[in-house]
Amino acid sequence: MIEYLNANSGALTVIFTGVVTISTVVYAVLTAQLVNETRKMRQAQTEPKLEIALKSSEHWISLLRLHIKNIGLGPAYDIAFKVYGEPDTDGAQEIIKDVTKANLFVSGLKYIGPSREIITGYTQMTTMYQEKIEAVICFEVTYKDSIQKEFKEKFRIDLSEFKGLTQIGTPPMYGIMKSIEKLQKSVDNIATGWKKVQVDVYSQKDRDKERREWEKEEEEDAQPADSADAPPLVH
Repeated sequence: MIEYLNANSGALTVIFTGVVTISTVVYAVLTAQLVNETRKMRQAQTEPKLEIALKSSEHWISLLRLHIKNIGLGPAYDIAFKVYGEPDTDGAQEIIKDVTKANLFVSGLKYIGPSREIITGYTQMTTMYQEKIEAVICFEVTYKDSIQKEFKEKFRIDLSEFKGLTQIGTPPMYGIMKSIEKLQKSVDNIATGWKKVQVDVYSQKDRDKERREWEKEEEEDAQPADSADAPPLVH
């Protein structure tokens, strides 16, 4: 065996060197991939991500409200908006007029923190329904992260997606809210003397009266029956 190794030492050295070289290349590739994944994870944990959507109100399904939310893990800075219809129809213009009344669509926003949501306005779909339900609204938004990296996104909202949308019953949170409001109103009325609490009081006088009636019934039950009412004797 030793003689074989000595005789083929050159070839074995080449093979071993090749294996080491291949292992080094594979290790370098894996290290590069790990570094790339780490960089992506770091970016995902620090970059903002804005979301713009029209959503039905919990209180009334025909009310569509505009929601602007930072769903990323980092803050967004210097947010600017551009809103237009695609195409620019009467229905699209009416929706844009309703939901962009806030001044932020003119002056922009300086900052939106992670998970923060802003609701800017609403449109009533029962007005100009046919025109609005066919509208397409586009929101182009630009913003920066903490290191001034710029992002630009476009959100295209097709109102026809809301066709046939219905709501059954009262939303749970809305029902709880209304019940709490009624309870609060009742407590306020009692506290301010607007209404008096109806209370049935069981006093000592009532207890004495009830005791006397009970004693009377006991005495009547204890008296012997009259002879006229007594059953005849049988001989």
